[in-house]
Amino acid sequence: MINRLAIIGVGLIGGSLARILRDQGEVGEIVGIGRGEANLRKAVELGVVDRYSLDPVAGVAGADLVFLATPVCSIPAITAEIAPHLAAGCVVTDGGSVKEEIVSACEPLMPPGVHFVGGHPIAGTEHSGVEASFASLYAGKRCIVTPTSRTCPDALAKVVRMWEVAGSEVVVMGTEKHDRVVAAISHLPHMVAYSLVNAVGGYDRFDENIIRYSAGGFRDFTRIASSDPAMWRDIALMNREAVIEMMDHFAKYFASLRELVAEADGPALERFFRESKESRDSIL
Repeated sequence: MINRLAIIGVGLIGGSLARILRDQGEVGEIVGIGRGEANLRKAVELGVVDRYSLDPVAGVAGADLVFLATPVCSIPAITAEIAPHLAAGCVVTDGGSVKEEIVSACEPLMPPGVHFVGGHPIAGTEHSGVEASFASLYAGKRCIVTPTSRTCPDALAKVVRMWEVAGSEVVVMGTEKHDRVVAAISHLPHMVAYSLVNAVGGYDRFDENIIRYSAGGFRDFTRIASSDPAMWRDIALMNREAVIEMMDHFAKYFASLRELVAEADGPALERFFRESKESRDSIL
């Protein structure tokens, strides 16, 4: 399917995609591109990529598909740098969890015969780097692709096929809807997890940090607060309107719960918890 794949950002997301496409025999040569040479050397040692380049322009030469797996705020600038040097027929796609700003910035940068298709695999762990990558990361997960009226049907089909080969269920969605949906199901939970860890860590009633007493529930709930802080800084900034909307929406529910606790309203508390449990159980 892909003769030469160039991956810019060979970490968990980019490395896992490379692994599964190689395992499935759907790619010829894989070129890793990035700024961390030690990570890129490790990618070659692990067989994730065939060779690497620290120069994005040199790295994408002759590629028929380029996958951008860098922090979201960097994607438009990287795309602008490589766009004039892409081979005719090349398809550029990304794995960023914000789509409206990325697609609107990157799509017009494509020269004639080169195509950009926005994408977002909804998969990941709290770990980073190529050593954290694994071939089954995308199996059974959803991947949202966000074509526009300008999207080439063949380019879209190629990106959809790539994610299906990776084991994902592909969903086509508009960029604005994507950003609102992901703000609710992914970005808000990260904001809550980071806030909870800071709140507990900053609790100063006692002369010790009580976070050291945390057990399974706290650790499970806050696992995502171990994610890359720079990556989540960029996501919060790029999708800030939708993130703020969801934070405000969440605050209303949290305030309602606080009121029920303050009023010692047992029946209402049980209803609140039951409704939440039923909703949560429905997605399992």
